[in-house]
Amino acid sequence: MSTPPPPMPGTAAPDWQAAPGSPHPHYTSPIPVVRTHLGHAITSEWTKIRSVRSTMWTLGVFVLLVVGIGLLTGLVVAGSDPGTGGESPLSLGFFGLLLGAMCVITLGVLTTASEYGTGMIRTTTVACPTRGRVLAAKALVFFLIAFVVTLVCATLVGFLHVALLEGHDVKEPTGEEWLKGTVGVSLYLALLGTLALAVGSVIRHSAGAITIMIGAVLAPLVIALFMFSSSLRDVQQALFEYSIPNQMSIFYANSLSQSGPSGWDPLWIMLVATAAALGGAFTLLEKRDV
Repeated sequence: MSTPPPPMPGTAAPDWQAAPGSPHPHYTSPIPVVRTHLGHAITSEWTKIRSVRSTMWTLGVFVLLVVGIGLLTGLVVAGSDPGTGGESPLSLGFFGLLLGAMCVITLGVLTTASEYGTGMIRTTTVACPTRGRVLAAKALVFFLIAFVVTLVCATLVGFLHVALLEGHDVKEPTGEEWLKGTVGVSLYLALLGTLALAVGSVIRHSAGAITIMIGAVLAPLVIALFMFSSSLRDVQQALFEYSIPNQMSIFYANSLSQSGPSGWDPLWIMLVATAAALGGAFTLLEKRDV
């Protein structure tokens, strides 16, 4: 390859060549350098999460479970004899959301762990060497998606139940009941999925992280059901009170126990647990090799 001729005296150096006497005589790209920030990482993660089939499948099954089971439950109760105790019709949405939580957990794990299985995480870290920014973008994008989808489904099911049970012995939901049965439970499920995302980042294995999360959801309640010894009564009570199904039911004022968390307590408990898991995930992400 021939060396380009030096510029003639009195003439400006061409774009591809530095002027004589320049402290940086090498080639300088005319493309402007843009300093990246969290917004670029969020855009990247949004593009990835909406372009993979697992997102559409898990969210599709979630909507089918929440709306389908909610509608079926409402039709069964509406077809029964009136006079069922005067409970709020919003509480019927609990069953679909409990099963739909498995879909949220699965998507949360796949958002992080799947990249380690495919090796895509290497490309991600090359494009954005600041690993904490990548995890923060993943968590933020996932949380917003899970919250919005859950909120839409929970609100739709709530309106369906109120309409189907009109004329039955059910009370009209108050504003606080609507807030807890829609926004509250949606925030809780979005945080639960974000907790699964953090566990996926720590475990780096999709199947293992999903198994751990499903066990965390179901195991305390199942274990408590088989604690027949009176000496374990306090442990059984604690497992009942702090199990995830019971905490979800609190948003509909249907707790399995008379003590323990109440009101908005489950949301703060899940917020602390999710923040701790994300803190551990951030720490390990900086220390580990890709």
